[in-house]
Amino acid sequence: MTSTAHLGTSGPGSTADTPEHPRTTRGRGPLGGLVWLVWRQHRLVLGVLLTAAVGGAVWCVVLRGRMAAFLDTHHIAGCSQISLVARCEGTQRAVTAFRDAYGPSLKLAEVGLVLLPVLVALFVGAPLIARELEAGTHKLVLSQSVGPVRWLAAKIALPAAFVLAAGTLVSTAFAWLWQVGGDEVSGSYWYSVMGFGSLGPVPVAYSLLGLAIGLLAGLLLGRTVAAMGVTLTAMVLVQVAFTQLRSHLMPLVTAKFGASEPTQVPDSSWLVGQGYYTSTGERLSDLPCRPDQDFDGCLRQHHVAGQYIDHHPVSHHWPLAWAESGIVLAAAVALTVLAFRVMRRRHG
Repeated sequence: MTSTAHLGTSGPGSTADTPEHPRTTRGRGPLGGLVWLVWRQHRLVLGVLLTAAVGGAVWCVVLRGRMAAFLDTHHIAGCSQISLVARCEGTQRAVTAFRDAYGPSLKLAEVGLVLLPVLVALFVGAPLIARELEAGTHKLVLSQSVGPVRWLAAKIALPAAFVLAAGTLVSTAFAWLWQVGGDEVSGSYWYSVMGFGSLGPVPVAYSLLGLAIGLLAGLLLGRTVAAMGVTLTAMVLVQVAFTQLRSHLMPLVTAKFGASEPTQVPDSSWLVGQGYYTSTGERLSDLPCRPDQDFDGCLRQHHVAGQYIDHHPVSHHWPLAWAESGIVLAAAVALTVLAFRVMRRRHG
């Protein structure tokens, strides 16, 4: 915390005023005094975050090349183990071999990206202010010519920039990897909990939300361990809630079929609901008709006109992802604004 003193004004003739003084040059470099101080305090965890992101991105690039070579050699791009596509006939063994070889790596990448927001919330967001309040070091900083709002802005700005850069880098690399081996051929579909949570802007938005939740929890509680516990609980609740709300973020597509007609939607579609509908349009979720009895007669008795399947086609993936990310980012902004209000009220 000795660098804090350089945020104020040195006395006349002091060597700290001269440009040649090494401590002043380091403290008032391009990053500025406050941001430089935040970097000095959190450089280890931020450095680990960025290094892990770079390593993960490189790994995704290497894995993509290997997967693409396998797919090209065996001509199984877009094929699944059970496929109605004519060109995929006889490729079941090759698809199985692909899943055995690269499925665990894809799952590992998905798990890492889904856990990224939680790790950011726990080890970056929660201790960001709580550790300062717990140790009392915030009093030294606020006793300088630095206001509480400016101090909080510096505390959140640099970690947010690192989280944004790291999350964008690794999620972009994984999305590029997914273009080759995702969905049908790998069996890891975009609409699965892991698949959706690891693709596109979703992990980045949740990481920024985790940072905001941790910041506010630390500011309100003033204890690092307690803030980490509350932050973890909040992140789990938010992510579970969105798994239930996700399918409602945009209108479903309904495919209709005859009463006795086989039903089929593309493998890449997210099947949300299915059943029968009557001539009046009423949907029957529990139809007491059994195939081993008079099935057609039972359908006529209940005035069944056909079958329906509610689904999200693969074209809905990115609109759903951006819609959810937008809501999550709005929540992150709201919590950050609330944190500034709490800081202003408590510390002037």
